[in-house]
Amino acid sequence: MKTALVCGAGGFIGGHLVKRLKREGFWVRGVDLKLHEHAPSQADDFVLGDLRDQILVRAVIDRNFDEVYQLAADMGGAGYVFTGAHDADILHNSAMINLNVLDTCRARGVGRIFYSSSACIYPEHNQLDPDNPDCTEASAYPANPDSDYGWEKLFSERLYLAYRRNHGVECRIARFHNIFGPEGSWEGGKEKAPAALCRKVALCPDGGEIEVWGDGLQTRSFLYIDACIEAMVRLMRSDFVGPVNIGSEEMITINDLARMAVAISGKSLAIRNTPGPVGVRGRNSDNRLIRAKLGWEPKAPLREGMERLYRWIAAEIARRHNQVG
Repeated sequence: MKTALVCGAGGFIGGHLVKRLKREGFWVRGVDLKLHEHAPSQADDFVLGDLRDQILVRAVIDRNFDEVYQLAADMGGAGYVFTGAHDADILHNSAMINLNVLDTCRARGVGRIFYSSSACIYPEHNQLDPDNPDCTEASAYPANPDSDYGWEKLFSERLYLAYRRNHGVECRIARFHNIFGPEGSWEGGKEKAPAALCRKVALCPDGGEIEVWGDGLQTRSFLYIDACIEAMVRLMRSDFVGPVNIGSEEMITINDLARMAVAISGKSLAIRNTPGPVGVRGRNSDNRLIRAKLGWEPKAPLREGMERLYRWIAAEIARRHNQVG
């Protein structure tokens, strides 16, 4: 039986990844600071622990796993990443996790390790035009990310590639572009735009209004979780190292994303733009490289994923209301 370790298994992407690996017949160990908030983990062994602790990491990586997925990081949505209030924690915590996990994988002779980087590594000056952002993989340098979260991700990319060159560690690196779907954060400040907007719409009475940060003309693309997991697994088991984008090329303004959520709800709601952290003006996944190397591209439209997410969040809100009532 093949074995896999998922670091960050208590999170949104990690939880879905564990399910995929179990369906494939893997023995899976998950590790995270917390249990999954929205679904019980399917991992064979789940370790509650802090990957910043080198002793804990050595205990968790106790064998030559066939596959290690390093998804653990200090991160969140725009309200967490772009205010600057959490920069020291983000830099310190995520860097410590990667240093510990990668060096222990080297010592244990782990077969292959996947590192989840981010589209936030791309230079701010290439994303000023919301209609024509440049997020080709080669555009990452000269480096100028718009947040310390992006700087840490870029540093860690270089860390993994250096371990590959100097120590022969087989790594795969992907830059995620706004992954969304059910069983992820939808409140509390770390949720991404699709979940935040679905929550606002679900909670708002018909005829009311919802807030959208900024002027709402900033653009993004969003990738549904199932497509993300498929791309991750393909990259992990390919001969291509990366870095490579994993995202959708269906770009949309945040105002239009809010209108999509409203339309799905069937309500009549107004949108009020309000000051708030927004990040770069435009960002969209460029999938030419991943199509060429892996033959992968997302098939489902954004609307389909948003419908699933809205139904799940609305059900979670109703369930909570019934529990309180």
